[in-house]
Amino acid sequence: MVDAIAGMILGIGGSMHCAGMCGPLALALPSGTGSFWPYASGRVLYNFGRVLMYVMLGCVAGLAGRGLVLAGAQRVVTIAVGVLLLLSVVLPAVFARFLPAFTLPARITGGILTLLGGLMRRSSWAGLLVIGALNGLLPCGFVYMGLAAALTLGDVSRGMLFMAGFGVGTIPVMLAIALAGRKIQEGVRRMLLRMVPLVTVALAILLVLRGLNLGIPYISPLVDPPQPAQLHCH
Repeated sequence: MVDAIAGMILGIGGSMHCAGMCGPLALALPSGTGSFWPYASGRVLYNFGRVLMYVMLGCVAGLAGRGLVLAGAQRVVTIAVGVLLLLSVVLPAVFARFLPAFTLPARITGGILTLLGGLMRRSSWAGLLVIGALNGLLPCGFVYMGLAAALTLGDVSRGMLFMAGFGVGTIPVMLAIALAGRKIQEGVRRMLLRMVPLVTVALAILLVLRGLNLGIPYISPLVDPPQPAQLHCH
């Protein structure tokens, strides 16, 4: 539950970033018959598709993180991810150099956009669900941030819970944009935008502290607690 709440906080903090990247797609979703409840239900289904894809990606990140645990590299990677996140706020130009290593190849991204274009011309609930899922695969710095955090957890179920919370945290703003369009007040937009670097720095500090293995409950728990000395009788 703690992992889901942490993911939700990250998702809420990055909502405005998600709105800037995915807002145009949400506004362009097929409208169907035009009556409110089918229209709103379709937008909810679109967001459910996004969350479902994030959970699947969290599973992959958890598997990779489990491999890091077995290899004894989890703490090093956790600190490295935290440092990269700090760089994304302090020195964004330096951080941008690392992004191509995490983005999907252009051919795959182009294929996703082609599929989205075909689905956007249709009006079905299944299509909206798939649009949301494909949307979750599009390049997004904040999603990468969430996956990096899920990776450091070193566990499949925890990674899935974290990304589920992340997806749920993005729903209020994304759903509001899909329903209200550009009617969201500019003051709300500015407030959410200010939260993005604050949440990023907070997550970065948390990851660095966790990697330092300080023995602080919930913040920096012992990953590899020291084993008690064993007495040998002769």
